[in-house]
Order: sequence, then structure tokens, then C-alpha cells
Amino acid sequence: MTSTTNTSQTDSAHEPAASTGGGAQTLLRGLDVLEAVADQPMTATELAETLGLTKSTAHRLASALVDRGFLANTPRSGYRLGPRMLALGHRAAEQADIIQLARPHLEALGAATEDTVHLGILDADQASALYLDKIAGRRRINISSRVGERQPLTCTGLGKALILDHDESWWAQRFAQDQANGAPAANPAVWQERMRSYARSGHAFDLEENEDRIRCVSAPVRNAAGKIVAAISVSSAAQYMDDARMVALAGEVRATAEAISQDLGWSAAP
Repeated sequence: MTSTTNTSQTDSAHEPAASTGGGAQTLLRGLDVLEAVADQPMTATELAETLGLTKSTAHRLASALVDRGFLANTPRSGYRLGPRMLALGHRAAEQADIIQLARPHLEALGAATEDTVHLGILDADQASALYLDKIAGRRRINISSRVGERQPLTCTGLGKALILDHDESWWAQRFAQDQANGAPAANPAVWQERMRSYARSGHAFDLEENEDRIRCVSAPVRNAAGKIVAAISVSSAAQYMDDARMVALAGEVRATAEAISQDLGWSAAP
């Protein structure tokens, strides 16, 4: 009995005081273990060192998570996320309503800029941008877009942001198809060079290409896997959108798109 009591006291002495608690604290430790192995597998020893736990406590927590399927244990490599986490991740993605998630961010962006804000996705055949939501601007101008409307990908800011991750041959093919379908005439070489620049910067512009005297700044929204699943844009009359303001707005639009992406599970960390 004396030996057992001393071991327990020794374990407690090596862990932070805040880590000793009831069931809630054990739950928090378990969540810490899940987060620790999210990037790479870890052994019990590595978990203990990373989380400031004793090896026996780290092993006990990890083993309990393995039993429930939240972790899996690979010999020599250590613990990694298990099949239960994959199932929960899929369910979370299915339950996430991008319109509801994005709406507070869009409203905040609209209030800050006083311009019209859009949210859109690729339509089913990846041939156009489908508008899902719109926050009307406060300026005395009319942006004629409507929720449920489809617009060409290659001449709208929103559309360009949606295809930033596609390769250049896909861009060229889509550009040719849009031109053949009646999109406003544009120089293919100039358009392609701008797309390269947009892909590097993570945002895109509409320089009165889709509608006369209307300009916009847009950025992509990504899911937990890093895939572009939507895009947002800020649109206004050219008199309110000179080149300098578009450049200044780009960071704000990207930050808003990233905030929505984080709500979808995306992380900026590699």
C-alpha cells in the first residue's frame, strides 16, 4: 500500500496543478491528446513531454481514446487519429451550413466597407458562379446581382476566386468557353497573367470586366481539407473603387474569407 501511494504522489508532483481535477479535467486532457496527434503520430513518451504529463497518464488517456476509436496505435510510430474522428469530421462537414456560418462575417464586412458583399460557390457543372447570399451596400448605387443568379467565372471577381487553384490549362479552356458563350471580350494573354498574379496573392479583382463601372475584390473560402468551396466579394461603383482602394480592401476581404474558412475547419498552419 505504501509503495502505491508514493507512486501516485510522484505522478501528481510532475504534472501542472491545474491538470488535477475531476472528470471535466480528464476530458480536457483527452482533447489535448487529440490535438497533439492531429499533425503527426506521437508515442506515449512524446505525448507526455508535449503535454506536461507523466508517461503513465499519457498512456492511460491515449489507451482510453483507442478503445473508443478516437485514436489508433501504430507500432513504432505511435498514436494517430482514429476512424471515429474521420466519421465525426464527415458529419461535421455535412452539418455545416456555409450560408449561416458566413452570414455574420459578411454582415461585418458590409458594415465596415459600406459596399455590397456576396457569397458564392461553383455551380454543379463548374461552369459558372452561383450566388448564395448578398448583403446590400449603403451607397446610392445599384448592384444588380441576385441570390440564385449565375455569372461567368472568368469575368467576375467571385468567379475568379473560385478557380484560383485550377491549373492554367483549365483556366484557358474556361476562358475560351466563356468568350464563346458571350462573356465580355477580353485579351486572353492579359487575363491569364492577371490570374497568375491572383493565384499568388490569394485574392482576385473584377476591373469592370463583367459590368460597366462596377468593380469588386474577392477571395476564396476553404474547407478543412484546404479545398476552395466558396468565395466572397466586395462590389461597388468604380468611383468608390479606385486602384488604391482595391489594393487596400484586398487584405480585409482575405481576412474575412479566412475567418469563414476557419469556421469550416480550415487552418492556416501547413
